[in-house]
Amino acid sequence: MKRILITGGAGFIGSNLVRYLLRKYPDYKIVVLDALTYAGSISNFTEDIKNNDNFVFWQGNVTNGEIVSELVKESDIVVHMAAESHVARSIYDNRIFFETDVIGTQVVANAILNHPVERFIHLSSSEVYGTALTDPMTEDHPLNPMSPYASAKAGADRLVYSYMKTYNIPAVIVRPFNNYGPLQHLEKVIPRFITSALQDQPLTVHADGGSSRDWLFVEDHCSALDSIMHCDLEKVNGEVFNIGTGRDVKVIDIAGIILGMLGKPQSLICHIEDRMGQVNRHISSVDKINNTLGFKPQTSFEAGLEKTIKWYSDNRWWWERLLWMKSIPMRMVNGKRTVY
Repeated sequence: MKRILITGGAGFIGSNLVRYLLRKYPDYKIVVLDALTYAGSISNFTEDIKNNDNFVFWQGNVTNGEIVSELVKESDIVVHMAAESHVARSIYDNRIFFETDVIGTQVVANAILNHPVERFIHLSSSEVYGTALTDPMTEDHPLNPMSPYASAKAGADRLVYSYMKTYNIPAVIVRPFNNYGPLQHLEKVIPRFITSALQDQPLTVHADGGSSRDWLFVEDHCSALDSIMHCDLEKVNGEVFNIGTGRDVKVIDIAGIILGMLGKPQSLICHIEDRMGQVNRHISSVDKINNTLGFKPQTSFEAGLEKTIKWYSDNRWWWERLLWMKSIPMRMVNGKRTVY
């Protein structure tokens, strides 16, 4: 039995990873640390998971060294996902991004330095690359972050790299490309498009919608992390891996595909001004992770989109509460958003 600590495990990718691991490794102990900000929620876990004796949840901030140290001390593998993770939010309120993404990562890395683990998997982001200078983008692509979010992730990425080189901690850095799938917050483009279409509301597209991304179905991401957790450590120790598909799709095309799959009119597409810090194109090289681990994503974009649309169609209760919460007037109290 292994004990796996997942920071930020109540968020989109984290909760999907928890579900994946408990299903595949029912004897593993899965421990989640999450601050339960707007993007993380206990409702992302089914009752079966919450009642599972091998699932443990701690509410706490990843910058809290005491909590992190205690949890790391009892862990075999640490998967560090905790981060502020939205480009647009970072443009208008960026301090928290550096506190969580950089300082939080330093706290986790220091805990691992003091309480060694079998391996430490740090989730970086393809956003650290900026707009693609090469086609496809390899792990050696220059880091040219184009938003405060991306620069915070780049700082955390390089911090982990420095700990690997200075202290020789058994770490792996992964740079996933754009994930999508069940349980993703409505601030992200694919769930926003799907839920807007389900409500017959406009699908707002920045500029002409020509920016493109490499879209990775979240279950394939979980499978890649599983491979990294369980392979021979010598294969991955000290390495950086992209996790993507090698195919990019334009945002405007995604809007059209979603409307087509739901039988909605293309006239629902509405163009607005371009976003600051916009990245024009992302497409992943998949050679390194394929050659090292034999990993290839199993879900085509169209198949993953069909699964995602079905999940949001079948789980309106999950995302309608987010719309309700968004409509509640908020005020700032001691630096925190509070309901009136």
